[in-house]
Amino acid sequence: MRPFSLILFIVLMHALSAAASAQTADRTIDEIKAETFARAQTGAYPALGILPGDAADALGRIGTRDPDEWAAAWSAVADVYMAKARAASEPKEADANFLRAWRLYYFGQWPAPTSAGKQAAYQRAVEAYLQHARYFDPPLEVVRIPFEGSEIVGYLRLPANVPGPVPLVLAISGLDSRKETVAETYAAALPEGIGFFAVDSPGTGQAPSKASETAERIYSRVLDYLASRPQIDKSRIVVHGQSFGAYWAAKLAHTEAKRLAGAVTQSPPIHRTFQPDFFRGRMYTREYLFDLLPASLFVYGMKSADELLAFLPKMSLQAQEVLGKPAAPILVVGGTRDTQVPIDDLELLINSGSEPREAWINPIGGHMGRTASTWPDPVIFREVILPWEVRQLGHKRIN
Repeated sequence: MRPFSLILFIVLMHALSAAASAQTADRTIDEIKAETFARAQTGAYPALGILPGDAADALGRIGTRDPDEWAAAWSAVADVYMAKARAASEPKEADANFLRAWRLYYFGQWPAPTSAGKQAAYQRAVEAYLQHARYFDPPLEVVRIPFEGSEIVGYLRLPANVPGPVPLVLAISGLDSRKETVAETYAAALPEGIGFFAVDSPGTGQAPSKASETAERIYSRVLDYLASRPQIDKSRIVVHGQSFGAYWAAKLAHTEAKRLAGAVTQSPPIHRTFQPDFFRGRMYTREYLFDLLPASLFVYGMKSADELLAFLPKMSLQAQEVLGKPAAPILVVGGTRDTQVPIDDLELLINSGSEPREAWINPIGGHMGRTASTWPDPVIFREVILPWEVRQLGHKRIN
């Protein structure tokens, strides 16, 4: 095997020579490897929390775009951390290694478990995360809610030593994130006296059904369940969706307006995102690392781009006549340079209905409003989203 530094040099030269070509095809494997390593070095999505050395190790094992090869490479590095975690004598050491293993297995199935190898990596990611969760205080509860002959699996964490029923965020993951990633993020809400229920988007993770124009019924069932828990204040529930999850949050803000105290919609697809002319250009955007089309097909349970393009207009909230109806308070978060969800969709949501809307728009931001150096995902969450949720839920910060 050649040294990774030499591989990276060759990869970068290849990527530069192809940079001027039209974006009518996805990245090559060399381009994927170069971009992945670059993102690992800066902590950019989706390589958040992955050490550059681990990325170099995994990428050095990959030579093709075969999804099973991708999964096997990242899983091999993760396996080392799992072994370290199981052999550790100190809980802190074990937890740190389970956390690293989870991130690597998760990246091995990224962006979707479209092959047997990626599905195995996803299962290992869940197992590693739950091992990591054994060390949580307050604890994480795995909740299973019966749903249409299947079940909704979610993660519930409630703050400790808070008198009375607590406010809560219903946190919905995106197309390629998972309930584990949002659960990790929302640990920061617990010191604020706020609990969370993390759940997968339709068609992803352990969701009980594929994405469709009526899949929001999953979350209506979740709200039924949350209302049955005496520890939760059912009058103070906010929903937060990221990217594809923001679509469901925006829809729920209207369809479940009476049961929600607010909704955070972070880069919400609303209308134009689902139009064939836009989606054709979106399929190979370089803002997305790779395989946006295969991930989308997987989420909707479809076999071809033509089938997907014919269906997508049904997802439009404008076509469904949802916009303009009474809605819970909404915070819209995004970036004007987003190539995955156009700013038009955010403006459409902001300007619909009669209730005032709040917005945080990064004029140089991309998807989710992020910029790598100044507004990465954790900073947007800490400085924009969580403070809004704290205010909306009427809970004072605990200093």
